[in-house]
Amino acid sequence: MKMTFRWYGENNDSVSLSQIRQIPNVTGVVGALFDVPVGEAWEENDIINLKNTVNNAGLELEVIESVNVHEDIKLGLPSRDKYIENYKTTIRRLSKHGIKVICYNFMPVFDWLRTDLAYPLKDGSNALCYIDSVAKSVDPVDLVKNIDDTSNGFSLPGWEPYRLAELEKLMAAYRSITEENLFENLEYFLKKIIPTCEECDVKMAIHPDDPPWSIYGLPRIVTCRKNIERMLSSVDSVYNGLTLCSGSLGANRENNIPELIRAFSERIHFAHVRNIKFFGDKDFHESSHLSKDGSLDLYEIMKAYCDIGFDGYIRPDHGRVIWGEKARPGYGLYDRALGIAYINGLLEAIEKENR
Repeated sequence: MKMTFRWYGENNDSVSLSQIRQIPNVTGVVGALFDVPVGEAWEENDIINLKNTVNNAGLELEVIESVNVHEDIKLGLPSRDKYIENYKTTIRRLSKHGIKVICYNFMPVFDWLRTDLAYPLKDGSNALCYIDSVAKSVDPVDLVKNIDDTSNGFSLPGWEPYRLAELEKLMAAYRSITEENLFENLEYFLKKIIPTCEECDVKMAIHPDDPPWSIYGLPRIVTCRKNIERMLSSVDSVYNGLTLCSGSLGANRENNIPELIRAFSERIHFAHVRNIKFFGDKDFHESSHLSKDGSLDLYEIMKAYCDIGFDGYIRPDHGRVIWGEKARPGYGLYDRALGIAYINGLLEAIEKENR
């Protein structure tokens, strides 16, 4: 496995590359160009500059998270073909500079949803939290405003101002879109881009919906084993793959993460490892990675990756805010570095047990 760390760039991240370089077993970062409007092709010079910055710090850049999918593609509008062609251009340009995996999602409007970015925990830290009754009772525009107030001044992925400015318009556009429509639009997108991926040796790795159920009447389809099987079989190519996020899929209690890892072993290209703690049927907060602090068994999850011989990319996912750090919610240095230390320990123990 290649241990990586998500990084938002020199101007948008409280964590530096030099700090990431000092975390044991980290070989690369997962980056993106965050100032490119969704739907536009990425400029090659910008890709080169990002790669050089990362490489000069002694790290690899082989995974991009994310090349966002334009809403017109998800909605199935006639304009989608223009944006798909731009996406294919970006794939080709990323391939030229050593990118092996693109993580993306197909969630309408919101990339992810939480009702609190700084939910206080008993140990004095705080974490991302989702309370279903709050999400159902608060208008999405008001929720976004509250989220912005607790974001430590950062623009959060999926909540960028230029996207939120059209929130009401987008919500209205999706009122006629069913889950079946969204599946058909995803299949159309994949059939167009996967031949380019095969040509360029770049694997697509779709991120599950977070949380994995419909919100505000918006359809969500990458939620469970049955739907993932349908998505993967719609274009049966190894280049049509999965980012298996334990926290996103794990928020649905019916999803058994170790079973999913084993079931989709050949199509997992990227692993997001984190823990969550349930305190209601659809209520959860994020926790430290330690198994006993959450509701997911990280030992069994990592054992499943070892059992399938996973040799792809892996990273710790959302961490708590601890030790007074001022950082992007979920993406500080300290708790994610602790998460890596814990994952490293599990991996070493499991590998030695298997000898």
